[in-house]
This record gives sequence, C-alpha cells and structure tokens, in this order.
Amino acid sequence: MAIMQGSAALLAGAMALGVLASLLTGVQSNGVCYGMVADDLPPPGEVVQLYKSSGIKNMRIYAPDSQVMEALRGSGIGLILGVVNEDIGNLAGCSSCAATWVQTNIKPYYPAVNILHIAVGNEVQGGATQSILPAMRNLEGALAAAGLAGIKVSTCVRLDVVINTFPPSSGVFAQPYMVDIARFLATASAPLLANVYPYFAYKGSPGDISLNYALFLPGTTVRDGGNGLVYTNLFDAMVDAIHAALEKAGAASVRVVVSESGWPSAGGAAASVQNARTYNQNLINHAAQGTPKRPGALETFVFAMFNENMKPGEPTEQNFGLFYPNKSPVYPITFR
Repeated sequence: MAIMQGSAALLAGAMALGVLASLLTGVQSNGVCYGMVADDLPPPGEVVQLYKSSGIKNMRIYAPDSQVMEALRGSGIGLILGVVNEDIGNLAGCSSCAATWVQTNIKPYYPAVNILHIAVGNEVQGGATQSILPAMRNLEGALAAAGLAGIKVSTCVRLDVVINTFPPSSGVFAQPYMVDIARFLATASAPLLANVYPYFAYKGSPGDISLNYALFLPGTTVRDGGNGLVYTNLFDAMVDAIHAALEKAGAASVRVVVSESGWPSAGGAAASVQNARTYNQNLINHAAQGTPKRPGALETFVFAMFNENMKPGEPTEQNFGLFYPNKSPVYPITFR
C-alpha cells in the first residue's frame, strides 16, 4: 500500500516504549474527509478497510449514512458526522425533531462508532446562518437527554466568516451570529470546525502569495506586527486569524479543528500531482506542531479520500482525492 502507517509502530519493542507509543497514538490528529459525490466509489466496508490499512485514524462524513455507520462499528476510527444544511432549519425550530435525529443517527451506533463531533451544517450561507445556533442547542439538549452528552456539537465554517485576516492577529468575525456561536462553543467545551484552503487563496491572488508559502515550503517569512509572531506558511496564518477572531469574541478557550484542507492534483491553476502531494504531506506532518499562536497537535482533516466525478464546479473540484475510486493512490503519502 502506497499510503503507509507512521513510524509509531517501531516503538513497540519493549514495554516502556510501548507506553510511549500509546501516548503518541493518543494525540493522533489527522483524518480524511469521505466525500461521496460520485457514482463509482467502492462500498463503505472497503472504504473503512482502506482507512485502516492506510493508517488514517479519523473520518468526516457530510450526512448520516447507515451503511457507513455500520461499516465503522468497532473500527476505532474517530468520526465527524455532518448534519446536512437542508435539515438545519427543521432542527432549529423543533426540539422533538432534534431528539428524533439523535435517536435515528447517533443512538444505534454510539459508542461502537467513535463519534467525535457533530457538524451542524457545512459552510452555511445567507439567512440560514441564523438557524445554526438554535439547531446546535437543540441537538446538544437531545444528546444530553439520550445520555450522550460526551459528543460535542459544532458547525463547519469557511474562512470568510473571519475578516481582516492579515496580519492574523487582526482577524475578527464578520457577523454577530459567529460571536454567539463562539461563545456557545466555549461554554460547551466544543471546538470550532473550519475549512482552511491555502490553495484557493493562492489561486485567487497568485501575484501576492508565493507558491512555496502556500505549500509549506521555505522561502517566505512573514512577521505579524500585532504580536510579533513569525509565519512561514499560509495555512498557519489562516488558522491563527480564526484564533484571533475567537479571542475577540470572548471565546479564547475554543480550539479550532481544521475540518477540511487539501490541494487538487489536476484541473486548474497550480493543480498538479506534485503540488497536491507536497501540500498534503506537509499538512499531515505539520499538524502535530500546531500554529505559532497555538502550538501543539492540531486536529486536521485532509480533503478528500477519493476523486469525486460528480462534484459540480471547476474541474479541480473532482480532483482533490488521495485515491482513485479503484482504491489505487493518486500519489503516495504517509500518515503519522
């Protein structure tokens, strides 16, 4: 298998080293998003086995799927489970609907399926953003009533919920609804899920952002005049702009989970196998370090497991996968 398990297994020779390996495994923070906008993907059971054989510890899915949930039973794979955007309004206005959602999609599977977080929506836009927090509250209440309060409820946002992202210390939430969500997350000790894509920032401003800076490669150093922190890659700067916004919202305790990040291997500007491999391998390696503002392991999900042939939009959208649908790797990569 081209995607190989990390070096932690080498530590298992003696008991003391075995304990160390266990501790290292406990802070494993890398996952891969399992997008399914395609008509040629392998069945979920084979996908789960591919995650395991590749050393991928965590998975994100965008909607409840009983076949995926059954395949995950006993796998140990950590899961972010999504609520589709179309269901948010119903869950926001109806506590009994939230209870039914939990009884249908969580109760039959947990704890056999290691559900880490529930993501209420993905990159919700427009007036629907006002329903996110009420839906989160109703789901949190439903989980507590079902004895499942350990599962954290969050939402998944695009970086544009933050404005003034340069320098990172100037970051602030663009709309009041995000301040309210941030404070809810702080009270609940839940993370904020954020999709962070240096690729799109580079593509939109290639004359202003160097490719090396976007790919975690040497050559560019940026100092934040607001706090003196030094940035050597765009990903850290983007994530720390979110951290700054959380602080300004009075929610400094909220950690960020990068719920999507990746680079396309074909279909557009700077989209190549070499660049995709470079970005994603460096992302996986870098996640253990955290950012200048928040050092330490940063839970990060690569987008995506497979190329998805039915994704709408530009051709790059169909070429973010680590694997082809036949399960062969688009390029070799190693998970820590």
